[in-house]
This record gives sequence, structure tokens and C-alpha cells, in this order.
Amino acid sequence: MTDPTEAVSAAMEAELSLLDPAVHLSPKRLAGLLHPDYREFGTSGRIWDRDAIIAALTGLDSPSPRPVTTSAMKGAQLAPDVVHLTFDTDSGTHRAHRSSLWRLTMDGWLLYFHQGTRFTGEAGVTRGL
Repeated sequence: MTDPTEAVSAAMEAELSLLDPAVHLSPKRLAGLLHPDYREFGTSGRIWDRDAIIAALTGLDSPSPRPVTTSAMKGAQLAPDVVHLTFDTDSGTHRAHRSSLWRLTMDGWLLYFHQGTRFTGEAGVTRGL
């Protein structure tokens, strides 16, 4: 089993590189971070696969990438080859809680699944219902 700290750190580093606007300009760089079976439940409610998200982020008609600030990033190694990350993003008027599953492959850590949920107000954790 890989060192959990090392695995979580590697997944966090890869996640942060995905948020880099420069990466959004390169289909090759994006593809190098996304698992072949990648799926995403976007903040819009749309379901994305690998090809669709690469096309949307790198297409000529795609909006310019906005700077993104991350906060509260935490990670847990669920299995020798799986890391779960949670964090919040803020890109001006768009705030979201995010959850990512990263899988260790022959090509390194690749994003397997991602979900974003928009929120307004404070980002704190609510305990109990």
C-alpha cells in the first residue's frame, strides 16, 4: 500500500493542476489528468464524460478560464489506489463544494469522478439535521 500521506498529497497536487487556467488551454494536459472512464456531475446539473469535458474546456467557443481560489481541501486514502478529496472553490460569483475521486493507474493519479455543488453564504459544515 502506498503511504496515505504521499497518495493524498499526489492527488491534491494533481487536483490543483487541473484548476490551473493554463491546463484548460491544452487538451493533451487535460487528458493526461483524466481517467479514461472519467465522469462528472457538474454544478449546472449536467453529466460530463472525459471527451465532453475536454472539448468544453478547450474549445474555441469556451469562455476564458476564470481564476479559482480553493479552500478547505481535505483528503483520505480509501484504498491503495483510491483517494477522495473534498474542497471548496470560489471563482468570483461562482462558489461550489467539490468532491473528487482519484485512482492510481500505470500513468499515475488520474481523476476518475468529480462532483460540484453550488452554494451561497458561508461554507461551513452543518452538523445534524
